[in-house]
Amino acid sequence: MKKSLLQQNPASILVRSTNWIGDAVMTLPAVRTIRQNFPAARISILAQPWVADLFNANRYVDEVLLYQKKKEHAGVRGLFRLAGELRRRHFDATILLQNAFEAALLARLAGIPIIAGYSRDARRLLLTHPAFISREIRKKHQVYYYQDLLRQLGLQCGPDALYLDLDTEVRSKAKARAAELPKPLVGFNPGAAYGPAKRWPEQKYAALAKTLEEKLSGTTLVFGTAADAQAAAAIGRSASNVVDLTGKTALAEAMGLIECCDLFVTNDSGLMHVAAAAGTPMVAIFGSTDAVATGPFTEQAVVIQKDLPCIPCLKPECSRDFRCMEDIGVEEVGAAVMQLLAAKS
Repeated sequence: MKKSLLQQNPASILVRSTNWIGDAVMTLPAVRTIRQNFPAARISILAQPWVADLFNANRYVDEVLLYQKKKEHAGVRGLFRLAGELRRRHFDATILLQNAFEAALLARLAGIPIIAGYSRDARRLLLTHPAFISREIRKKHQVYYYQDLLRQLGLQCGPDALYLDLDTEVRSKAKARAAELPKPLVGFNPGAAYGPAKRWPEQKYAALAKTLEEKLSGTTLVFGTAADAQAAAAIGRSASNVVDLTGKTALAEAMGLIECCDLFVTNDSGLMHVAAAAGTPMVAIFGSTDAVATGPFTEQAVVIQKDLPCIPCLKPECSRDFRCMEDIGVEEVGAAVMQLLAAKS
């Protein structure tokens, strides 16, 4: 009978991160589980550059290795180059939190003797320690999906709560910047990389900003990438107390400022999960996606999603009438914001 990963007790472990911010946040409890089961091991995370800030200050990780897929690790030649770099580090085991075939292939090319991960995406023969997805786990939040992988590898899992580790200087700068702004600080996240079906219309965010300015006289911080600049501009035209941060902060800076917000209003997105990990109260607006599987993993959230027969369709774009988002009114979201702020004060 094959030994479990826990019984083999590897001294050097490579953890392959997922590629998207939200997914990476949902793996944080699993990263903690790995450390708790292997307290003496050297744990390295292999991550895409845009999610690396989630792990750079992580207390359970010894180092972060960058997978520069658009630079020196691009293409087949780049894949072999990265495999060679990993081979020279002599890892005893790798745990693939990412599901892709390429993740297992890279580990095999790197000569890592123990390759553990979910048996999916046609990679079963590349895994030495496969895990399988049960019907029960498909019905639960994705935090449990990653923890169940480790449970099948023989590890003791838990706790499941999210957490957010930030560099001390990053956190201090965020607090200093937040201290200069009129309170309360309400963060808006009008974007979502997955597609427009996950985005509450920008004109509704703009109307909400105007309403909150009239009621609160605080500050609205608009988060997102450069792709969200148009939405931020619309919000800025509607209210005078708006700080546009879209495309102007690294992920670490954004995380620090989200941690400072009194409340966060967001679509289903990576930064929604950051806010959950930071413990920031939020109103999360859901359209086409599954709030059970990928909703904010926190008790400090109000999720607004309409009960429609087409939900969750999981489509990036609506092929019908976009009722899932159009039916969510500014007044409904505003009332949830005021309720959460009142509970916090």
